[in-house]
Amino acid sequence: MPATVVLGSQWGDEGKGKLVDRIAEKASWVARFQGGNNAGHTVVLGERVLKFHLLPSGITREDCALVLGDGMVVDPWVLDRELNDWVENGGDEPRGKRIFISSRAHIILPYHTYLDGLDKKIGTTGRGIGPAYADKINRIGLRFAELDEADVEIMATRQNAALAAAGCDQRVSAEELSENLSWIQERFSNCICDTGILLDNALKLGERIVLEGAQGCLLDIDQGTYPYVTSSVTSRGNAGHGAGIHPGHIDTVIGITKAYITRVGNGAMPTELYDADGEHMGSVGHEFGTTTGRPRRCGWFDLVVMRHAQRVNGFTEIALTKLDVLGGLDLLKICVGYELDGKEIHEMPATASALARCKPIYIEMPGFAQLSTAEWLGVASKCNADNIGFKGLPTPAQQYIKTLEGLIGVTISSVGVGPDRDATIDRV
Repeated sequence: MPATVVLGSQWGDEGKGKLVDRIAEKASWVARFQGGNNAGHTVVLGERVLKFHLLPSGITREDCALVLGDGMVVDPWVLDRELNDWVENGGDEPRGKRIFISSRAHIILPYHTYLDGLDKKIGTTGRGIGPAYADKINRIGLRFAELDEADVEIMATRQNAALAAAGCDQRVSAEELSENLSWIQERFSNCICDTGILLDNALKLGERIVLEGAQGCLLDIDQGTYPYVTSSVTSRGNAGHGAGIHPGHIDTVIGITKAYITRVGNGAMPTELYDADGEHMGSVGHEFGTTTGRPRRCGWFDLVVMRHAQRVNGFTEIALTKLDVLGGLDLLKICVGYELDGKEIHEMPATASALARCKPIYIEMPGFAQLSTAEWLGVASKCNADNIGFKGLPTPAQQYIKTLEGLIGVTISSVGVGPDRDATIDRV
């Protein structure tokens, strides 16, 4: 069977973890293919709220194998804490059984977090992601494959020189590095392997694979709102490559988008709201970063962003999330274009300065009533049980979905109306 890719189509935080958790029920493998613990995926199972940064969201399905792929940068200490938390809260021990770390993935070391902590411009998570990717591109990074080949003396000298040049007071020692690498081998040696071969063999056996993206298209290092982006390729083109399989295996590409839009960190967001509507989205949607806890900036749905994401990724279907958050707003707006320096445009400008000058052009639609979380869950349950799909939603909500679908030009296959796994309505 082919592979399914789940990608963020905005600035991240769209709800990828919830969707991956749902579709992993019918998958044998879930693989991350880029990023590191700068990602934050949340899965809600009734009263239980699970937050993952490195662990693929398929961990909730005990028959599902997990891969940290070739294109990732992995902080072993964060991974160890996540695994320990998972086990201590009643989960199975996946080490040596169903979690596999690519031997080609790069390792985030304390030095990388020291450097990343100096950032004052981009608004990074400070988790060492950018410096680890920089070492990868400079061909001086450390991969899991080379753990027992590392020259810690050379590494310490080079890292301390870089720290000094960056104005950082922290230093590392060869002895400390040696201890760190020994610890990593001790904790993860039974997980490290050529994961691309595992996934390729699984596909040959007809098993379903889900490739789980992190961040979103607008944070892609090439296609995003540079320089306010992450340090990896977050889009479809890297899904197979970062997992170690060829793109011909992929037949389904699901783009996740909120019914509005949010952003964490610095950089322009043309539809950002500074009024009661924005406050409503932030409070009702509990818009705080899973990784950093920072408040997310909120704004109206941006078709220009979505058009760009669709061109880059070629989504075969759209999963719309957090429609419930818009409940209680009398008027809904959709940005269909920008005004830039007196001219109307409908595509993303390439520079951050141009994007900052863009003013949104809106169409307006009527809103719908606000319901409680339990009421929305009841709506979703009834829609699915009665096999009526979106027809069980309030009429203005149906109109909003239909309008978005027409503007995007891609079928909306599901609509999320709450954080719970079951608060999702499937199209019929």
